[in-house]
Amino acid sequence: MTGAERGLGIIGMGRMGREVDALATERGEHVAARLGRPLLDDRAEAIAALRSADVAIEFTTTEAVLDNIDLCLEAGCAVVVGTTGWYEHLDRVRARVEGAGGALLWAPNFSLGALILKLLCARAGELLRGIDDFDVHLTETHHVRKRDAPSGTALMLRDAFGETLGRDIETTSIRLGHVPGRHEVWIDGPHEYVTLAHEARSRRVFADGALRAAAWLRGRKGMFTMEDVVTMEKP
Repeated sequence: MTGAERGLGIIGMGRMGREVDALATERGEHVAARLGRPLLDDRAEAIAALRSADVAIEFTTTEAVLDNIDLCLEAGCAVVVGTTGWYEHLDRVRARVEGAGGALLWAPNFSLGALILKLLCARAGELLRGIDDFDVHLTETHHVRKRDAPSGTALMLRDAFGETLGRDIETTSIRLGHVPGRHEVWIDGPHEYVTLAHEARSRRVFADGALRAAAWLRGRKGMFTMEDVVTMEKP
């Protein structure tokens, strides 16, 4: 670890935070700060802890995420945000990040497979535009503890398809058991149908993507998404 790369911070030690912690440790990455609820409740202590990290990964709640972003900006720590349900505040957060000279990467889903599905949905919308006898419906299924419905990923896919198709996409949310996440797009015509689907086998796929994003974000300034990680890292 160099002086510029102080280490990794983990904000939120719930199931996803623990998954990120385990995978980072397994890969030999230095975890400089672990911030659970007690530490986050003490603003001064939280900022001090984050100053030992150059990038943090945040998986908490919709109610806490904006405060956690502010903590990172005040500490001079770049942040990868995995919490969803706050995107109506994107413009305000962008102004805050740019004003502080900070760095933030957000994504409703850190799976590369989900990103591929988004790009396929956008292309499918282009191909179907003006063909009115094909219906499109999106279904997303998550575990019963998933709070936001539709999920952030479902909204990402819905918007990607709908914007290029030129009409709204109906979406159904299902909360069932322990499903990490499944998103399926049905394209139904008079005599045929096509499905585009992505299913996460475990939460580790999200931890892997978040760590990939954190490594990419180091040394950068501004607001980014997971799509930037895929498109900008190539020479």
